[in-house]
Amino acid sequence: MTLEEAIRARHSVRQYTEKPIEAEKIQQLQDLIDECNREGRLHIQLVTDEPKAFANGIAHYSKFRDVRNYIVMICKKGDDVNLGYYGEKVVLLAQCLGLNTCWVGASYRKQPDQYKVDNDETLVCVVSLGYGATLGMPHSQKRTIADVTDDQRTTDHGKPFPEWFVRGTEAALLAPTAVNQQKFAFILHDGNKVEAQKRFAIFANYAPIDLGIAKCHFEIGAGKENFEWL
Repeated sequence: MTLEEAIRARHSVRQYTEKPIEAEKIQQLQDLIDECNREGRLHIQLVTDEPKAFANGIAHYSKFRDVRNYIVMICKKGDDVNLGYYGEKVVLLAQCLGLNTCWVGASYRKQPDQYKVDNDETLVCVVSLGYGATLGMPHSQKRTIADVTDDQRTTDHGKPFPEWFVRGTEAALLAPTAVNQQKFAFILHDGNKVEAQKRFAIFANYAPIDLGIAKCHFEIGAGKENFEWL
């Protein structure tokens, strides 16, 4: 499965089977997490065979079942966009490995003995991980390319967007965001320079990490060789 295919195949899954994740898949995920932590100066951590985080009433009310593995998304304070960007790389690898995931903002209980959060860091969210009881369901597409782009600020105002920019935006619209709010925008400047912006959101705490996830999708869809980030 390619990353482009993973973007389209991945849907949020909250209920899991008891099938353990194979050691070789755990290692592949850990290798990528280590790489992302080095490149992004992050502190993402993988927790396996730990059922307590999703054993509380809130998790059950939110329809989480049998979650025993999860990825803890930790970064220095204010670095949430970077965390979303790299965290989604790990999520898409999990999809390529035949695993299922769900970004989780609040429906879990912290287990500080399972991971480390330094004094200058914050635990932003976690991602449930495992073999899903289902493959999840796609959200209805609420927004369009026109909703998340702005031709007013481009040097080519009035001209069609290049194909790579359209592909990137289409991939970004498939990115998971808090309550499917998709409060982000991509602005094309000077032919091949792209600015990613977060927009006003009701769930503002999650808007930066949502933007990072969308940037990851945009980059995969557009192709890194076709543009530069501003």
